[in-house]
This record gives sequence, structure tokens and C-alpha cells, in this order.
Amino acid sequence: MLIKTILNQIEKHKCFVYDQVMMNEEKERIEVSIRPRSNSRALCSDCSSPAPLYDRLQTRVFQYVPLWGIAVVLLYTMRRVKCHQCGVRVEAVPWCIGKTPISRSFSLFLASWARRLSWQEVAQCFSVNWLQVFSAVEFVVEDGLKHRVITAVSAIGVDEIAYGKGHQYLTVVYQLCGDVRRLLYVGEKRTTQSLQGFFT
Repeated sequence: MLIKTILNQIEKHKCFVYDQVMMNEEKERIEVSIRPRSNSRALCSDCSSPAPLYDRLQTRVFQYVPLWGIAVVLLYTMRRVKCHQCGVRVEAVPWCIGKTPISRSFSLFLASWARRLSWQEVAQCFSVNWLQVFSAVEFVVEDGLKHRVITAVSAIGVDEIAYGKGHQYLTVVYQLCGDVRRLLYVGEKRTTQSLQGFFT
């Protein structure tokens, strides 16, 4: 089916196979089932080491990026492994982190729309709740901070932003080097200590 071909082109996973694709008319969504590739070993979600199979859990549903305005979900029967270091753990899967029902791709999709619309509008447009949009933005921000490289900062700009009611301010620091314009730091209040936090 064409949808399977698209998924294999944009998000192919080494140890997993897109199995069946079907339209669930009752729930008005496209369901894509995933199965482990033959002879592939499951990874421990704590230490990422290959581990022997312990048992299987119930099938989980992961929300994926919608196609043509139709909701898409990934269906996968999670496995538990018996890790030599960590004990019995649920396996790690590349399309999702932890217990969230939202795939990485859908998190990126929601976060990109959250830059253009209010979080409530994004939630309404894509049939999710406000908390799921918040979690998607949080995931993208944390991932970005984890992999951020700050080098060759030769010019900065310092500003203050008012928020909330009354005189509440944030101190913000931007990198201003040539074409690079990016936020480096946000500190509470507009005090010397707040700005010192950036240099620390």
C-alpha cells in the first residue's frame, strides 16, 4: 500500500517493519501495525542494551502525523525484556519515548504548529488536548537544549520582557552574530543576579 511506502521512505526503523495498513471507518483513522523484524533483539529502555525477551504486553496505540486530515495511529505490541543490568523492563522503541502515546514525529509536528497558533488552537485542529501540545513542545525544547552547541558567540543582546499582571519581568539574552539570531537564556526578574545567571 502507498502509505507503507511513504512511511518506509520518511521514517524507516532498522529493527521494525510496517506490517498492515487499514482504514478504521468506525474510529475514522488510519491504523498502521508494526512488528519486530525477524531475528532482531529488543533493547532495554533504561540502558539501551540488547536483552532476551521476557513477555509481551498489550498492544499500544501511538498517535502519528495525520495524512490528508485523517488521523494516523501506529499499533505495536510492546515486549518486555529481562536485562542483565536493569532487570525486567519494557523495550525501547525508536518512534516514541517513555509512556507517552504521541510519537516523536507527531511531537515535532505539533510543536511546529505551536509556533504559529495558540496551543489551544493546535489542540482543536489536530484532535488532541492542550496537555499533549504542551508535552510535545516540552519534548522538542528539551531535545534542542540537550543537543545545542554554543560556540563562537561574539555578540549578545540583553532585553527584558513583561509578563503576567503587575511588574513581572524576565531577562532574556540573544546571540547576535551575523545572520544568527537565537535565544540563549531566560532568567526570572530583571536583576543583576538574573543576568549573572547567564554568564554562570
